[in-house]
Amino acid sequence: MNQNLISLEQWAAFVAVVEEGSYAKAAEALNKSQSTVSYAVSRVEESLGAPVLKVSGRKAQLTPLGEVMLRRAQQLIKDAKETEQLARCVAQGWESEVSIAVDVIFPMSKVLDALEAFNQQGKPTRIRVLETSLSGTDEVLLNGQANLVISPRFPPGFIGEQFASIEFLAVAHKDHPLNLLDTSFNVDELAPHRQVVMRDSGVKRNQNAGWLGAEQRITVSHFSTSVEVIKRGLAFGWVPTSYMQRELSSGELKELNLVEGRRRAMQLYLINPKGELAGPATQLLRQIFLEQKE
Repeated sequence: MNQNLISLEQWAAFVAVVEEGSYAKAAEALNKSQSTVSYAVSRVEESLGAPVLKVSGRKAQLTPLGEVMLRRAQQLIKDAKETEQLARCVAQGWESEVSIAVDVIFPMSKVLDALEAFNQQGKPTRIRVLETSLSGTDEVLLNGQANLVISPRFPPGFIGEQFASIEFLAVAHKDHPLNLLDTSFNVDELAPHRQVVMRDSGVKRNQNAGWLGAEQRITVSHFSTSVEVIKRGLAFGWVPTSYMQRELSSGELKELNLVEGRRRAMQLYLINPKGELAGPATQLLRQIFLEQKE
């Protein structure tokens, strides 16, 4: 096999012949002469040591080798275009990556809605989503690890915009002993029962929130796991209603008949650590989140 590297232009000529169906149409699409296109394809075949196209009548058809190389060539061309676009964006100050720290209280479906809207802009920016909880969200913010942060609080020196209000509901499986009681009960009567609580994702500070101090507890890292624990009747817990709409509607999970405290609301803030110094991709994503504000 010839060791000469095949140029991107030669790969593009090969792909064009396949996609257009003939050398003549490929030459027209590429705004080149037919002889130039033909020569480029011949160089591809020379480098590979075998033909990638065969002409049947006026139509160019793929050989078995051509079928394999077509997918690779199309990906090469796609990667080259994206690389050029990325270079232009970076040169204009557009970030190549934006990191978002999202406290697990906030529904991930809403984050994905924002990312879909961002993706429609056609900018080649990588998005990194960090799912955090409790002090872990603070640490990401304080360590400068995220361009945007969605958190229930913000440390001194940072400004957060009120963004969403999340409702928590005390629930248990419909057959849990707490849901079989005939009358309402006080919070202190929950202590003998196992509660599911969230693990703190921070490493420097370890906080506990949303539990009553009982030794009987199951600690998890995400509210979706909390719901599964509660569905199995293993524990009760306070969970954002957005995580268990289906289970509440079906009656599989029931609201605890607490005298008070069964419902809690938590305010979330959208924090832009760099403020006006944030790059255009961060600013755009921030604006998209705010436009989706409830």
